[in-house]
Amino acid sequence: MSNPCIICAAITGSVPTKADNPAVPVTVSEQIESTHACFEAGASIAHCHVRDADGKPTSDPERFARLKEGIETHCPGMIVQLSTGGRSGAGPERGGMLPLAPDMASLSVGSNNFPTRVYENSPDLVAWLSSEMLKYDIKPEIEAFDLSHIVQATRMAADGRLKGPLYVQFVMGVKNAMPADEQIFDFYIETLKRLAPDAQWCAAGVGPAQIEVNEWSIKRGGHTRTGLEDNIRLDRDTLAPSNEALVQRAVDLCEKYERPIATWQQAREILGLRPHPG
Repeated sequence: MSNPCIICAAITGSVPTKADNPAVPVTVSEQIESTHACFEAGASIAHCHVRDADGKPTSDPERFARLKEGIETHCPGMIVQLSTGGRSGAGPERGGMLPLAPDMASLSVGSNNFPTRVYENSPDLVAWLSSEMLKYDIKPEIEAFDLSHIVQATRMAADGRLKGPLYVQFVMGVKNAMPADEQIFDFYIETLKRLAPDAQWCAAGVGPAQIEVNEWSIKRGGHTRTGLEDNIRLDRDTLAPSNEALVQRAVDLCEKYERPIATWQQAREILGLRPHPG
């Protein structure tokens, strides 16, 4: 039976700069161009951050609006997923773009350590972000950096604070958070299936963990994320020339494990998203 794999391209993020890798798209026009190449290569979700005029992360709704419009114009049908991550703002500022009503938005439902700071997601902020997503009919992608985040997401779905079925992304390889460990990965899947049998899941690996987490996900029948936000290299000695090149690595793994690449139509159906207006 066909089991299409949804590929998400995390094109920019909040951390990588052009000094790290010149291929990192920073301006809105660069991001649109890079996303289009990923779309053509097989990605059906664009995970989006924006930067200010100095290249620093921001939650500016106007920049998000221009990026969303550009992706919808040049990549018709592609799922636009906007980030509410904590490096781009504080408190409700992090959800200032949600009235744009994107298809999806990232949502972290708990706090954890990052390499040099605490990634703080207070219960009040999580409750507000989740209520805004319900208000604007936005599908949350739960970013699980810890086992407790999976448990909390299933509780929130059960009591109506999140619209189900859940879509949970296991994030592995962040220093001081969950390591990229294959046995832990399997326990994540087992736990999610036990607590939310109708949930869909994907996974992202950070840095050198990206390619192995891509393979673990695809091999086990899940979905996966790639892109310069999480990893700027093809290997220790080679910078990735583009987001498209990282998407192509995931496509090659899908071919290895005989997984068809989900079209944007299939991805919308799998995730229970509203149809594309076109």
